[in-house]
Amino acid sequence: VQLQASGGGLVQAGGSLRLSCVASGTIFSFNGMVWYRQAPGKERELVADITSSGSTFYVDSVAGRFTISGDNAKNTVYLQMNNLKPEDTAIYHCAARRNGLVYWGQGTLVTVSS
Repeated sequence: VQLQASGGGLVQAGGSLRLSCVASGTIFSFNGMVWYRQAPGKERELVADITSSGSTFYVDSVAGRFTISGDNAKNTVYLQMNNLKPEDTAIYHCAARRNGLVYWGQGTLVTVSS
């Protein structure tokens, strides 16, 4: 399983970014797709999760600002991030869950300036 994340960059507070994660197979073959982030000096944090049935979960700090979605035709999961805050600065990783295993992709850096 290969996962390729992209879309990070530098944005001012209040701005938006859309992250993409392209999987090597159909995303519906996974139990779920996940976005994590890790800020400097902090532990990795689950940001958003979407199951193969379309159910979503968000950590409280991003609920209402971030949206996770999937496009099976493109084998891609997105993370739309709006109203970004400096505390959202982190490396964002996508991951895929299947039968108790987690497959990781490389990260993409998001930097939010104040």
